[in-house]
Amino acid sequence: MAHTLMVYDGTTDATSVGPRTGGIPLAPADFDWPRCDTCGGAMQFLAHLPFDDTVVAVFSCANEPGQCAQGEPFEGGNRAFLFPPDGLVPATVPEAGETRLGAVTAIRTEVVDEDAYDDARGVYGARVGRGRAVLGSWGGEPDWYDAGGWPSCPQCARRMDFTAHLEEGYERRTAADFGGGLGYVLTCAPCTRAVFLTRG
Repeated sequence: MAHTLMVYDGTTDATSVGPRTGGIPLAPADFDWPRCDTCGGAMQFLAHLPFDDTVVAVFSCANEPGQCAQGEPFEGGNRAFLFPPDGLVPATVPEAGETRLGAVTAIRTEVVDEDAYDDARGVYGARVGRGRAVLGSWGGEPDWYDAGGWPSCPQCARRMDFTAHLEEGYERRTAADFGGGLGYVLTCAPCTRAVFLTRG
């Protein structure tokens, strides 16, 4: 099974409409910046991921690294939002908190014919001589879920669709902090719901 990897493609604008990590989220005009359920601080914006006529905006708490809950799908220190692509504007960034990554990174895709995501990112990393060039993947199967751990949509109760893996980032000094693990984006398109989890 081939994997569609998201790979580093240089830097880009903070409000680019293309796929990217970092910068400023594009969101509906009435969007309220998410706050962590654990510490109460404003979350850090991680990624703008347009796909299938929708946009996923991904956030995680970076205010007290390692202290805020990251593994619960609908509470704690992670959030994801599924927006329609039209009418989005740059969100107002809170003045306090660790709200932005240290760099804005453009994403392009590369298809690698390997059965497992971990193998695909290893093959691509060896090909380009830099393992951190892989920023995640679109679709396919998540690397760690079992049937019992897969979140269901809180609105319709159907199992959410796995949408993307996210890696911490291209450079350590500007990267997200997943405790050395992976991020997982899942969505329910009919209910316009999304969730983001991390696993070490």
